[in-house]
Amino acid sequence: MAQHLDLEEQEQLDELKHFWKQYGNLITWVLIVVLGAFASWKGYQYWQHNQAAQASVMYDEIERAVQSGEVAKIDRTLADMKERFGSTAYAHQAGLLVAKTYYDKGNMDAARASLGWVAENASDAGYQAIAKLRLAGILLEKKSYDEALQQLAGSFPKDFAGLVADRRGDILMAQGKKPEAKSEYEKAYKGLDERVDYRRLVAVKLNALGVDPTASQVKPETAEVAGATK
Repeated sequence: MAQHLDLEEQEQLDELKHFWKQYGNLITWVLIVVLGAFASWKGYQYWQHNQAAQASVMYDEIERAVQSGEVAKIDRTLADMKERFGSTAYAHQAGLLVAKTYYDKGNMDAARASLGWVAENASDAGYQAIAKLRLAGILLEKKSYDEALQQLAGSFPKDFAGLVADRRGDILMAQGKKPEAKSEYEKAYKGLDERVDYRRLVAVKLNALGVDPTASQVKPETAEVAGATK
């Protein structure tokens, strides 16, 4: 009986040796690839976490510089942040914050450059949308209407559709294209949630163009003229 078991074990061992001889190298390489990929993924996760942590510290530094009004420090820190942590969300948030600071100080060129960087480099569609909307607003103020409309071309996240249409309407109004502007404002009104206060401002713009968005009816042209003369 013991001899019979020994023979079975020997056969199994021979089969195992044959199997390993045939597939051993393949299995070894597969294991190396899988374990290497896992190690790389873990390393990348650690690198990302480390990048985010350092970027967070620099964002706090920019916030403090903004609050204290240290423009030179803002410029220096943001430039360093772009170079070292340009792919992080903190860098894109910093770009938006710095752009607002420049805008408030009247430095439109610097605000435009910062917003342009976010629009081109942000991986988050929301940050891209915010940057493009604000950039379009600056270009509108500068009367660069075609450039402003170019910023609003292409796809945007669904939640931004109403705001994009409203900004496009503002640009078209500034160009004197009232019918096109009215169409965009109507899109904006429909696209904005009725609980959003900004929707009322869009309604005011539509009213000025002779449209009552709550009734979906166009007022007589004379009402527009009468309202303008009051």
